Amino acid sequence: MKRFLRLIAAGLTLAAAASHAPAQSSYPTQPVRWIVPYVAGGGTDNLARALAEAMTPSLGQPIIIDNRPGASTNIGVSVMMQAKPDGYTIMQAENAALLFNEHMFAKLPYKPATDFTYIGTIGRFPVALVVNPDFPAKTVAEFVSYVKAHPDKVSYASPGNGSPHHMAMELFKQKAGINIQHVPYKGAAPAMTDVMGGQVPTMMLDLASGLPIIKSGKVRVLAIALPQRAAAVPDVPTFAELGYQDVNAYAFHGLIGPAGMPPEAVSRINGELKKAMQAPKVAKLFAEFGFEPLPGTPQDFYKLSRSESERWGKVIKTAGVQLD
Repeated sequence: MKRFLRLIAAGLTLAAAASHAPAQSSYPTQPVRWIVPYVAGGGTDNLARALAEAMTPSLGQPIIIDNRPGASTNIGVSVMMQAKPDGYTIMQAENAALLFNEHMFAKLPYKPATDFTYIGTIGRFPVALVVNPDFPAKTVAEFVSYVKAHPDKVSYASPGNGSPHHMAMELFKQKAGINIQHVPYKGAAPAMTDVMGGQVPTMMLDLASGLPIIKSGKVRVLAIALPQRAAAVPDVPTFAELGYQDVNAYAFHGLIGPAGMPPEAVSRINGELKKAMQAPKVAKLFAEFGFEPLPGTPQDFYKLSRSESERWGKVIKTAGVQLD
């Protein structure tokens, strides 16, 4: 009888312990859709596919890339926001959705501060001021002097209105007190082609697209728009080193989802994202792109996005950029 009572007591103890043990996460139980708000084959798409491939084995479910380009990434955001906030639809967001659009569109149908679940930062593509090799200026000081000596005569290319490249040049213009005419293109490739060919003398170029032509000498790079020098081009000075403080600009990337995602899904994806960023294949791609990883918590991501949005809002207002 005593032995029987001891067995019952042991069973009750185990049951009580089990009731207080943390529940094992069941997420995910189906494929995860990863929206990329750009066309396939570009830098953002390549980055997404590399990360998704690295995350899939330990996540235990396939990650399906869904390209939804257009409207300054607003098409991708719309698709994401119409999905259930269950953790099975996420989006790779960058400057447009996170920082710029709320200041450029008078009637934006979402608010980044409240309508997104912030999952985790990925990192940033640095941008650099480049010129055609035949352009007279070989330094930033010479560039500024030349532009001031030729008012309204110098133009610059960008991959499009509202792109990080566009905003980076507007920021530099404000800090340097110069005027350069904007020539927007439909993508980085045609913009780079015309700068290399001399049709347009200069642009702010992201290293993901431009590192090969920088290293080949097809464009001359004058400065990098980061607080510190970029590992991919260590000999290129920062704007701050050259006397232009706060000319910090980059294509900033992170993962978001619809508002109200389950905490377990956010935590799981954030953890898998951090692990994937350390995978050799991904690290190699980062180096080739000049991409600087910025792993962090969802809270870090939210705070950084909101502070950067405030900073860029002032630049956009001063520049008078409106997209609707």
